[in-house]
Amino acid sequence: MGWLYENVGKPLFFRRSAESAHEIAVDALAILGRVRPVCALLEKINQLPASRHRPVECLGLKFPNAVGLAAGFDKNGRAWPAAAALGFGHVEIGTVTHHAQSGNPQPRVFRYPDEQAVINRMGFNNAGAAALAARLAKLPGPGKRTIPLGINLGKTKVTPLEQATEDYVGSFRLLADYADYMVVNVSSPNTPGLRELQDAAWLKPLLAVLVDENKSRVAAGKPRRPLLLKIAPDLSFPQVDAALGVIAELGLDGIIATNTTLARPGAFEFVNEAGGLSGVPLRRRSTHIINYIARATDGRLPIIGTGGVGDEASAAEKLDAGATLVQIYTGMIYRGPFFAAELARALSIRQRI
Repeated sequence: MGWLYENVGKPLFFRRSAESAHEIAVDALAILGRVRPVCALLEKINQLPASRHRPVECLGLKFPNAVGLAAGFDKNGRAWPAAAALGFGHVEIGTVTHHAQSGNPQPRVFRYPDEQAVINRMGFNNAGAAALAARLAKLPGPGKRTIPLGINLGKTKVTPLEQATEDYVGSFRLLADYADYMVVNVSSPNTPGLRELQDAAWLKPLLAVLVDENKSRVAAGKPRRPLLLKIAPDLSFPQVDAALGVIAELGLDGIIATNTTLARPGAFEFVNEAGGLSGVPLRRRSTHIINYIARATDGRLPIIGTGGVGDEASAAEKLDAGATLVQIYTGMIYRGPFFAAELARALSIRQRI
């Protein structure tokens, strides 16, 4: 499959603009997800056999393997029913905002094949939380899916920071019934002011309300959802410490490290495109953040590692640094749709050796 993508699929996709190719991929997976017999067959081929592989237990959930699809690929929840067929062990949809928005002006996604990287400034383009909830209501819910589904929440661009809490809570209330876990994304570089919410003065009150909202679900007889925070790789270590302090105080369930970076290392020193850089150039910084978090929390805080996972070595590096799960997105652009299956299989063999 890797050879076929490298020699046929990838050249065809790369003749199109990055965003056009992305839309085609989402459309194709949305169609595949509706053909359940084909999905079931592909799952049987691409998922690790339970008889020879133990699921990963994390966040009170069971993941068939350690490799997930990161948020950003499937913002509107159209493609995720096909994720298990591609070999993913979990999938995270979104980022979704409370109100629909078109995102930033095009062009807004740029590939850099020589560096196995992407710069994007999409800006949370999505149809809104209510539309996503309506779509998810028609599909199998928690406990009825073969892989866990996470939902990643962001702030609507037009919502002032002072009203960010209401924005996130509105989305949480609409979507929590359909998620296996929820993610609070305050780390995208493409919504003006959003990263200010990573500062403890903003972060603590925001997360405190979401934690209370989660508790209110239990009081109403509904299941509590694991709640995670997604942080940027551009935080200083004291800023990471402050975020970890908030997480510990409020009892969040985990952290995702990391989002895209505004840094322009190496070959990107003179690249002037605005937006978040992802892919191989992010690998080292993301792994350093993961390792720092693992050491700072004595390994007690579940970490989902993402950023620069492009092969077995980079995925294993993040697991060795302290992550329990990894996520891919840019790596799939360069390695193809079955990269997750190949990666999960390689990691499983490595763990048995």
